[in-house]
Amino acid sequence: MSISISSPADFHVHLRQGSISELITPHVRKGGFDLAYVMPNLKPPITNTEQALKYKADLERIDPSVQYLMTLYLSSDLTPEEIRKAKKAGIVGVKSYPRGVTTNSDGGIESYETYYTIFEAMQEVDMVLNLHGEVPSDADANIHVLNAEPSFLPHLFKIHAAFPSLRIVLEHATTRAAVEAVKKCGPTVACSITAHHLALIVDDWAGQSWNFCKPVAKFPDDRRALQEVVREGHPRFFLGSDSAPHPPHTKYTSTPMHACAAGVYTSPILLPLVAHLLESFGALDKLEGFVSGNGRAFYNYPISAQKHVKALVTLRRTSPAKLVDEKYVLGNDSLVPFWAGKEIGWEIVEEN
Repeated sequence: MSISISSPADFHVHLRQGSISELITPHVRKGGFDLAYVMPNLKPPITNTEQALKYKADLERIDPSVQYLMTLYLSSDLTPEEIRKAKKAGIVGVKSYPRGVTTNSDGGIESYETYYTIFEAMQEVDMVLNLHGEVPSDADANIHVLNAEPSFLPHLFKIHAAFPSLRIVLEHATTRAAVEAVKKCGPTVACSITAHHLALIVDDWAGQSWNFCKPVAKFPDDRRALQEVVREGHPRFFLGSDSAPHPPHTKYTSTPMHACAAGVYTSPILLPLVAHLLESFGALDKLEGFVSGNGRAFYNYPISAQKHVKALVTLRRTSPAKLVDEKYVLGNDSLVPFWAGKEIGWEIVEEN
């Protein structure tokens, strides 16, 4: 059995910087994808148009066969004038990170109202606001990794109410509450879902550092809600892998000063993995919408005739199933992927 998918698009991916980016960036195409919506949380973060365009050029040098959509990091450095400049230069979105909740978010925001002039400019020029939908942990307020996402949702409703025409993506949703919130908001609010959150629950990362990410996977009913909305084929829910590679030594160890790095790495196996997971819960017929059509429609990036866009990517069922590689290596850099050593029942048909 085989399936052909029109130009898969990953609407949330981390491609890092420096030598590790040389290993990571070609894995977008290896995993079956033509388009990568690139996150800006580098060191230092991407906060202006020039930085974003330079980063894009670096990625295109590594692999020019992929279309890279660039984003800016929401910070006090941004101005309405910079938003307009970025839009003219082809920058697509602005990513909001609450301070301290995930990788390289030390410069993240603490008050959304502070950025209302930025959101107004984004609404005016039609740029997308990408929200990391968690609030920081706070012991006094009983906020922790398991309820950080539901605690964020009032911010989503407030921003949407203030800027009803602003396109907003609630990133990497993990809860039933988030799914219901996005549905409630209407056509200008969408939601990305990762492959790993379709697979994991809290038991899978508690004590297992390779499955630890932010936001963390939640309860069985939350995973069921994500699977249900994919199986429904809801047009405002689509794949954003949040593929977030970290060197192995930062994943399998922690110290009193340094916690285990948050992130899982799915890029090199992404399309076969998503097919494998959707088949497992009866949604294989929704694969193309989830990995291509829905996200492209929301972002206004339909499949085009550009030379780097492959019209079709074909998957076939493998028999027997293949094992995922234990490690990817380039020079002195190595990465361990999600699902390492486990079976996937689909593979990409390589072109001759």
